[in-house]
Amino acid sequence: LVSTEEDIYGVYSHLLFKYFLAEGVVCGHDLFVASAKELPSNILKELPAPLLDNSRNEVREETTAVTSEDDSMQIAWRYQNFPKMEASPNTSSRFGHYYDISKTMSSELFQSIKCHSFFLPEEPSLQPTIKMQNMNSGYARLLESIQKIIYQEGFDGSHPQKKQKNILRIGIQSLGSMLWGDDISCTDKPEDAHSLTKFLYVLRGLLRKSLSACLITVPAHLIQNKAIMERVTNLSDVVVGLESFIGSERETNPLYKDYHGLIHVHQIPRLNCLICDVSDTKDLAFRLKRKQFTIERLHLPPDLSDTVSRSSKQELAAAAKLLSSGRGAAAGGEKHLDF
Repeated sequence: LVSTEEDIYGVYSHLLFKYFLAEGVVCGHDLFVASAKELPSNILKELPAPLLDNSRNEVREETTAVTSEDDSMQIAWRYQNFPKMEASPNTSSRFGHYYDISKTMSSELFQSIKCHSFFLPEEPSLQPTIKMQNMNSGYARLLESIQKIIYQEGFDGSHPQKKQKNILRIGIQSLGSMLWGDDISCTDKPEDAHSLTKFLYVLRGLLRKSLSACLITVPAHLIQNKAIMERVTNLSDVVVGLESFIGSERETNPLYKDYHGLIHVHQIPRLNCLICDVSDTKDLAFRLKRKQFTIERLHLPPDLSDTVSRSSKQELAAAAKLLSSGRGAAAGGEKHLDF
């Protein structure tokens, strides 16, 4: 169970949502798309097209050209013996597939898989068979639909399957928003504060005993009660937050001119073990290129200015006086010291 905290405008979280579904199509997995805002059929029509071998070479040439420019720069002698850091994590091993966001996936790829959908406004307003106290009606109907697909399509791992095993990919968009009938995004004291957490608790049980994986996008910036988000984090296996630079001060900051936002990894999975694998880096940033969405380690650009990084000469004089008083008369005088 992967929870993704949406960015403020939902641009990049929606793109990651489509990446998750596109990977399922290429791998031949069955899809289950649930939304209360957008038709699932429209989401599937906008999935990015997988890159061919020629297109992959173009992307690799583009990335190697950038790294070669960085390698040609001369750095200080004290940093020459330091180990080189790769910009993209896990560049040595290829995982998954690459996609071209400038093109949409062809309809021929959808012929070999099954796509199930759940659009809340079009679902019948009947009372669901799953009766849980203090649970939203929309959440209960969604749980019933997911449970029905898992049992009828043979994804239940507790029963022997008669046909070939497959994976069910579940994608739920903007869970916890007002469109689902939940009021946790309206006030810090909602009337039904436990509806979302109960839904995630039951969904977590369904995922653990079935051959399925689920990605949920949550508008965390709208949820005012932080205790609810802590419960969502505890009930998820992986929690990733997206911070977009759109409309913020970092959008015009020259330090982040090469990136479009930051990725915060709040929690990584600890399935069937006591401890989890700790990543060697926690500072991750993403950029949206012409054809690709890439995640890289955050590297600040070098300071190439010829001017001194002091604010004024008065500060230089004050620093010199402090140094002279600490080192005695040998370092006295009004001479400006700069290190």
